[in-house]
Amino acid sequence: MRPKHIAEALQSLIPVGQPVFIWGPPGVGKSQVVARAAADMGLELVDIRAVLLDPVDLRGLPTIEQGTARWCPPSFLPQSGRGVLFLDELNAAPPLVQAACYQLVLDRKVGEYELPEGWTVVAAGNRETDRAVTHRMPSALANRFVHLDFEVNTEDWLEWAGNQAFPSELAAFIRFRPNLLHSFDPQGSEKAFPSPRSWEFVGRMLAGSPRPAIEHDLVRGAVGEGAAAEFTGFCKVFRELPDPDRILDDPASAAVPEDPATIYALCELLARKAARDTAESIIAYASRLPSEFGVLLVRDSVRTDRAMVDSPAFTRWAADNSAVLF
Repeated sequence: MRPKHIAEALQSLIPVGQPVFIWGPPGVGKSQVVARAAADMGLELVDIRAVLLDPVDLRGLPTIEQGTARWCPPSFLPQSGRGVLFLDELNAAPPLVQAACYQLVLDRKVGEYELPEGWTVVAAGNRETDRAVTHRMPSALANRFVHLDFEVNTEDWLEWAGNQAFPSELAAFIRFRPNLLHSFDPQGSEKAFPSPRSWEFVGRMLAGSPRPAIEHDLVRGAVGEGAAAEFTGFCKVFRELPDPDRILDDPASAAVPEDPATIYALCELLARKAARDTAESIIAYASRLPSEFGVLLVRDSVRTDRAMVDSPAFTRWAADNSAVLF
């Protein structure tokens, strides 16, 4: 399932208290989807890394009251309100820790602690085929979850990245090379590999304006040698593009690049300029591009500013390109 569909599924399952387990390879954003779904529903999120727990951590510590031993639950377990108890990396936890989670998932209890009404258990973990640290989940525990498989989706990631303060060249590159958004070989020897999480690292590093002399090494340290070489080569092209304001000033005669990578990069720059007063110029330039790039430019421009769809230029362009759009 693509990320937005998992978020939609969580919004259906969490209100009815159904435990959910999200499976996916490392670095794809499983925990971010859970956090975003909880935030969208106005719910509190308690994020517990199960792999860091000892078996006794969930039960708490014993205390003596009037000669009787009672268990004091840990402070990180919710006591009231409504929310999501997120057990991340659950299947990476040792078997004894997973066993301690049995009662919490099955009966909503651990020892003398009881999960309050209004709280739902959601868990996540890597697949056994991903060469990550995992322990086989006992069938009794697995049977209590609804299992969702996480599928990396380029459009969902680009939509999320558009709300971050990432440099334009990152989104343009992922559009040009979508297969590099996530390229993980469980048998590979590289420590770093391309993933949504590692590209997020790249975006944040580039936002810090590192010196050109070390930029490639930083990118390589996040996404690996092959992806870093392609990305830094793309960035050289991107950073030598013409000024988008000059194109918008004279869209009818501005040059149209022949290289697909350059067009991808230019579309990203122009889409960032979308507004009501630039709609005519963007549409005019999009009409001169190959149809697939024209659709890309207009679609991303509308995503930047919905006012684009109210312009007469957009209406004319949509009518002229109806065969491509529909």
